[in-house]
Amino acid sequence: MADPTPVIDDLRAESAQLDRLVARLTPGQWALPTPAPRWTVAHQIAHLAWTDRAALAAVTDADAFRALAEKALGAIDSFVDEGAEEGAGLPCGELLATWRAGRDALDRALRAAAPGARFPWFGPPMAAASMATARLMETWAHGLDVAEALGVTPAPTDRIRHIVRLGVRTRDFAYGVHRLAPPAEEFQVRLTAPSGEVWAYGPEDAAQRVTGPALDFCLLVTQRAHRDDLALTAEGPDADRWLDIAQAFAGPPGNGRAPRGAGRPPEGSAR
Repeated sequence: MADPTPVIDDLRAESAQLDRLVARLTPGQWALPTPAPRWTVAHQIAHLAWTDRAALAAVTDADAFRALAEKALGAIDSFVDEGAEEGAGLPCGELLATWRAGRDALDRALRAAAPGARFPWFGPPMAAASMATARLMETWAHGLDVAEALGVTPAPTDRIRHIVRLGVRTRDFAYGVHRLAPPAEEFQVRLTAPSGEVWAYGPEDAAQRVTGPALDFCLLVTQRAHRDDLALTAEGPDADRWLDIAQAFAGPPGNGRAPRGAGRPPEGSAR
């Protein structure tokens, strides 16, 4: 049984890094557009606040979460935007305070969770470590969107190892959401961390493999960059196909980001 403490600690650190980025923004900066169509910096933080509240409900009140999930599934094409729009309409200070309070409450709830407990979610039920990993992935990815709007390039950290692991584990899910049969055999995924450490997953003798920087792999599976702009290499036709469809987030496949120089991302891009 995996100890969730390391990933919960890394989620807290990732959230704190994004908090430092937005804590002193002016109202005008909160209104800056981000790469996600129609989303400002405020929308990005509002989305994180909404999903933190949903995760908190999943961990602490299954009935409340089921009611929220039923409402969301009844508006599958709009509930993400509606949640972000509602939060983005708050005064900047109130939105920031709401996000802080929600993520702190979730942090406490995840640390207090009973060993082995599993919680409902929009996909399969999650253990505390998986829930924290999903929240870290979203915080990191939306933090990149905020940073881009502000003209900032955050230094990558080895906290992305959790996103790498999630990206590897969701390989078959990515095939499934594209209505493709996943390959029967495992790939080897061998990536270089920001620290220079090598992270390897899958059998050493795998016939198909993916190699490159761990940061680029995370950008790919969160659809924050186009494959053409990343230094990832695939060996084998199935591994090559995976790099075209990879996604570590729940929900239908997104259109992803356009290659650099191709303009704004298309409507419906991954958020």
